[in-house]
Amino acid sequence: MEIKDYLPETVKGKAVLLTGGTTGIGRAIALLLAAQGADIVFFGHEAYHLADALADIKAVAKGKVFGFVADCGTEAGIGTIFKHVDEQLGRLDILVNNAAIGFGNVTDVSYAELQDVLNINLLSYLACCAGAIERMKKQGGGHIVNIGSLSAQVREATGSVYVATKAGIRAYSEALRKDVNKHGIKVSLIEPGAVDTDMQQQPADEKLKKVESLEMLEATDVAVAVIYCLTQPKRCDVIELKLRPHLQAI
Repeated sequence: MEIKDYLPETVKGKAVLLTGGTTGIGRAIALLLAAQGADIVFFGHEAYHLADALADIKAVAKGKVFGFVADCGTEAGIGTIFKHVDEQLGRLDILVNNAAIGFGNVTDVSYAELQDVLNINLLSYLACCAGAIERMKKQGGGHIVNIGSLSAQVREATGSVYVATKAGIRAYSEALRKDVNKHGIKVSLIEPGAVDTDMQQQPADEKLKKVESLEMLEATDVAVAVIYCLTQPKRCDVIELKLRPHLQAI
């Protein structure tokens, strides 16, 4: 038996929307999906990351790749995102909800800042799911992958706002799965622990040491988990997948 016998589905030729695809976990997901032949539309929040990400992703791509700058925390931004999906892909088989920003506690910030993080970390997931489901129902199926965080379980005191958004994603993913399952739409939630990305505000050499000491994941570890969820046989739904660095104290 070969691995393809156990994971018979493929992402080759699938139309994918990836949110937050220019850095960190999102970039790793885009690279792996592109290398497997998926057609990808992705975006990021900052223009200066986009050109670099596009160059890297197109270098390994075996399908179409289209990247742009958008603010998924606004209604106009969501409209722009799905306009590009329809124009560049013409259909939507897979949504990977990944866009997020790190955040601290309510006493550290203004109301406007709280609104921004809720819009990006939680509301954008709901809005992108709404757009994806509309298209997937017409096609008779699809797959939504929500990238959450083990912060929803650990609930660290230093990031209560971030924890709230990730706990919301966990609850929403469970309810959403029950809602859309009858339409042939799968929903998977992936919750990683600490990952070596820009969201971890530590010196790069310190993060590298944590990866080497098994206290932190690499972004590619999460990308491989996404591929695992997407390539299961149709009879099998991976509804929740947790990834913990081997020696992270969780």
